[in-house]
Amino acid sequence: MLRQALIAGGGIGGLAAALAVSRAGWDVRLFERASAFSEVGAGIQLGPNVVKVLHGWGLADALQAVAAFPERLQVRSAISGQLLGELPLGAAMAQRYGAPYLSIHRADLHGVLLQAVQQQADVKLHLSRPLQSFSQTAQAVTVQADDGPGIEGDALIGADGIWSTVRQELLGDGLPRRTGHLAYRALVRQSDLPELLRSQQITAWLGPRMHVVQYPVRSGEFLNVVAVVHGEVAAEADLWDHSANAADLASATAGCCAALREVMDAIEGWRLWVLHDRAPMQGAHQHAVGRVALLGDAAHPMRPYLAQGAGMAIEDAAELGHALAQALDPALDVPTMLQRYALNRWQRNARVQARALRNGQVFHAGGVVRWGRDFAMKVLGERVLDMPWLYGGGGS
Repeated sequence: MLRQALIAGGGIGGLAAALAVSRAGWDVRLFERASAFSEVGAGIQLGPNVVKVLHGWGLADALQAVAAFPERLQVRSAISGQLLGELPLGAAMAQRYGAPYLSIHRADLHGVLLQAVQQQADVKLHLSRPLQSFSQTAQAVTVQADDGPGIEGDALIGADGIWSTVRQELLGDGLPRRTGHLAYRALVRQSDLPELLRSQQITAWLGPRMHVVQYPVRSGEFLNVVAVVHGEVAAEADLWDHSANAADLASATAGCCAALREVMDAIEGWRLWVLHDRAPMQGAHQHAVGRVALLGDAAHPMRPYLAQGAGMAIEDAAELGHALAQALDPALDVPTMLQRYALNRWQRNARVQARALRNGQVFHAGGVVRWGRDFAMKVLGERVLDMPWLYGGGGS
């Protein structure tokens, strides 16, 4: 039985969904509002739970060519520079969970997925065609992508990001909330840095009302640096990418130790993101209704303090592929299988959202909470930083 999936959004989540669903035996039509496929931003981290999925899709060699594979994660005090805890990555992580931990530029991951999707003969990609509206019946879903006739399919996947049009029409539950946190991001060629500042590991610097994370990307040739601070900007700055005021960042990180300040001062071109999220998912209805399902940030936008935003979108895509493969059986209807996808995903996504929220509070803690955090990391170390419930999930 031939089935057709319609996908809104051509970012990492949308391409992952297109790949998973086409591998499941469906025809796919993907609609992207931009005139070209591209990905803004800088680096992201992918835990073994996510890398396992990507390897299962045959992307191991493509990832090996563009990613970095840090050997360890270090957590340090942003104020004193003191080492608080350490988690071995590299071979130890791969042996424990069956896949490595990697760091990668968003555009490189997007490119790997796009190349894989373009090799799928049953995927059609439509640029400059934003999804405007949709309607569904028991038999089909119809989308309006321009002024032409509606396009009918068996399922619609809303992978159109945090400002999802599909979500607004499906759930009507308002816009994402501002977090009160700002992310300053920068990417610098390691060879342009003094040798002492170059790094092939992940370092997280924790301070009151702020933290900084740095790690290699692009086969280790570039260093990705993200500073997250408490703050607000004008309402019109809600859209993602802005040129940053370096003086504002310098003020927010003024009390940091010399080692961190040297890294920050060595970087000139910062970009600013205003962070938004939603409350953790409350039920399967926030993932799928009828023939329409939500995936990634459209379903569960989260704060970046667990480094799992892109990862959960990729996990969603894998589960969606499993569900829709079964929907090729005439005895199993599409709404039932999308409901199964929703039931299998919402609690894990809610847990990750909640843990990311809690991590933000712990990372940015001051006073007694900060002292308790530092003590626990020094005493327990790896046992605090490793997360078997997270890294052992994801499927294949």
